Amino acid sequence: MEQAPAAPPGWITRTIVGIVAATFLSDFSHEMCTAVLPLYLGGLGLGAASLGLIEGVADFIVSLSKLAGGLAGHRLKRKQPSMVFGYVVTAAASAALGLVHSLAGLLSLRITAWVARGYRGPLRDFLLSEEVRQTHYGRAYGLERAGDMLGAVAGPVVAALLLWSGLGASSVLLWALIPGLLAAGAVWFLVKERPPEEPATPVAAPASRPRFPKAFWLVLVGVLLFGLGDFSRTFLVVIAARSLGETGRSGGGVLSVSVLLYAMHNLISAAAAYPVGRWADGRSKVRTLIFGYALGVATNALFAFRSGDLSWVVGAIVLSGVYIAIEDVVEKASVAQLLPRELRSLGLGILACGNALGDMASSVTVGLLLQKGTPLLAFGIPAAAGALGVLWLAATAGRIEPKEA
Repeated sequence: MEQAPAAPPGWITRTIVGIVAATFLSDFSHEMCTAVLPLYLGGLGLGAASLGLIEGVADFIVSLSKLAGGLAGHRLKRKQPSMVFGYVVTAAASAALGLVHSLAGLLSLRITAWVARGYRGPLRDFLLSEEVRQTHYGRAYGLERAGDMLGAVAGPVVAALLLWSGLGASSVLLWALIPGLLAAGAVWFLVKERPPEEPATPVAAPASRPRFPKAFWLVLVGVLLFGLGDFSRTFLVVIAARSLGETGRSGGGVLSVSVLLYAMHNLISAAAAYPVGRWADGRSKVRTLIFGYALGVATNALFAFRSGDLSWVVGAIVLSGVYIAIEDVVEKASVAQLLPRELRSLGLGILACGNALGDMASSVTVGLLLQKGTPLLAFGIPAAAGALGVLWLAATAGRIEPKEA
């Protein structure tokens, strides 16, 4: 059986360590906020529709910021300062959620946090691709994703412990500022940009539009179709809470059970991320992505038909953790492999923008339908949209695969 190529000695550089550390700390902060946000909204008398609106509008705005980050990376000679700024703003705006009580205020801060988070993403992904050979993109993005999801485990666990200790959701949000600022410090002190290999080459003139390969657009269509069914994972807290009979006004000790299930999802995703990237490095990235998308369709089908049964919900959460790891790692590795260096930052920004647009539509739809008490439609529609993404990639895989892996 085909083996993934061996990693060169010393491929994990100081910059990779800095990016992974920043990703871990930032997601620690972000997921502390995300885990308690549904409970915070419930305590304010705001339900699933409000959560869907906040996450959906934030995803729409963040789609533009991700595209802006890709465009900036296409033109900026130094990307590290912009990354640091993005991490600081994300941390401050997320923590400030604990200071407001209106839907408008919560929405404004969530948008601000997600704009900064989206803007820095393509810059980070580009710098990561600069640190490794093309044959190790899967591993590099898998390691970064593992750091992301380990932070997404630590954040909800710490949030749950703080809730159990009697701390209010608003105070948990404020404490999230600390790891967020540490993430900015990791980028500032550890990440070093490599000088371009062609030093005196100017950026393409505005008159000559960058030409992306056709395979990139074929992947993007599949990403958009699947994204229409890829709602915010914040809803996992809502789904778990409903299957447990919890409400936003229940005691903190009871509420934290659904937060811990959310943390379990993130732990599974963290454990899967690096092996998935290593596997994809030596095999077809597109077919690996198709498999991950198919798991996503199965996950949404389980939520549609079994969202009231805790055992099935737990099973669906496990599947979700695996498919999210495949999606996040292999999408970026596929696009980075398809694009030349001069288009990579912009292409990663377009990819992130397409993902965010799909997430926006799906999150708003799921929130509204859950509020109406129709989980079959709330998750059945995303399952159908995801199936279209699977079919598209399966039909076009032969035209996407690079001639030489």
